[in-house]
Amino acid sequence: MDTSANVMSATSSEAATSSSAHPPVQHPPNGWGPPYLLYLGNAHDELAAKTARGLAHWRPQWCIGQHRRSGCRTTVGLADMDFAQARANGANTMIVGVANAGGLMDADTVDDIVAALDNGMHVASGLHQRLSSCAPIVAAANRNGLQLFDARHPPLLQVGSGRPRAGRRLLTVGSDCSVGKMYATLALEQEFRRRGLAADFRATGQTGIFIAGGGVPIDAVVADFISGAAEWISPPREDDGWDLIEGQGSLFHPSYAGVSLGLLHGSQPDALVLCHEPNRAHMRGLPGQPLPDLRACLEANLAAARLTNPAVQVVGVALNTSRLGADDARDVCRAIEVAFDLPCQDPVSMGVSRIVDRVQSCFGD
Repeated sequence: MDTSANVMSATSSEAATSSSAHPPVQHPPNGWGPPYLLYLGNAHDELAAKTARGLAHWRPQWCIGQHRRSGCRTTVGLADMDFAQARANGANTMIVGVANAGGLMDADTVDDIVAALDNGMHVASGLHQRLSSCAPIVAAANRNGLQLFDARHPPLLQVGSGRPRAGRRLLTVGSDCSVGKMYATLALEQEFRRRGLAADFRATGQTGIFIAGGGVPIDAVVADFISGAAEWISPPREDDGWDLIEGQGSLFHPSYAGVSLGLLHGSQPDALVLCHEPNRAHMRGLPGQPLPDLRACLEANLAAARLTNPAVQVVGVALNTSRLGADDARDVCRAIEVAFDLPCQDPVSMGVSRIVDRVQSCFGD
């Protein structure tokens, strides 16, 4: 079955596919894009719906509703809609806004995607299992003349070179997975731009790709090409601006350290921001595996980053304090600031102004 006419990859909307120009971040005309219906399906907790939640938080103007199955108790705070209601209210694309172990679609999800297509919406997904691999979904897209967008479909890439390149880059790194690296990076972009500084968010995960309109799904890249992917997404820039690169995983996570290391080498970061959730009991998905000591975590990330940029600096710590009270959150931030002589803020509840102050102090912006 030829699906090339209506199946798109994470970078198929981009006019530039070489390292000589930045990928544009607008959505393609006359195709998938907002307004969005966010699909939560049977999501059992907030992490399972993290893609939908990220879009609802950072691009609320694009999101008109959510679709939940009857047993779903998770919400992103949008109006519940069935597929016909969503289309009648102007939804152009349904985003499969859930994530699960293995990234597979169950039978309910497949049925719902087909229903969304039959109701006139394009469908975009960040799951590892591609929409284009499922015959009923492809058939529904073809009969309705609609597009499928697989965010976890990387472009053709080269291996990293490690050669210095123009421009400045900041990379968020983590003590664990899912501690707020994307939120921190987007908050930094917002604050940089508020100050009139040239800065661009560079997405490396499915949620970030939906928010930015393009990027590289790093966890779908063959290992040898991860550093090359980071080079591709942050090519040379001559405007004295910053690429703010969304980090992934953690050097200390036994499952995902490889992708973190590749990003550190390929980004050639001038600046690092360490992201951390202070009250997490263990590494995500690994009971009994403690989180690393923060000082050891900082030193390990600096050591890895120095391979391609010996002058790299840590400019701040971003905390996810969503499970702490306001007073406790402020106390934890103050303690880290005293211990590390670095600004420490929760990007969502406190902003990142003092972290950007440190960037400007260190780099003369």
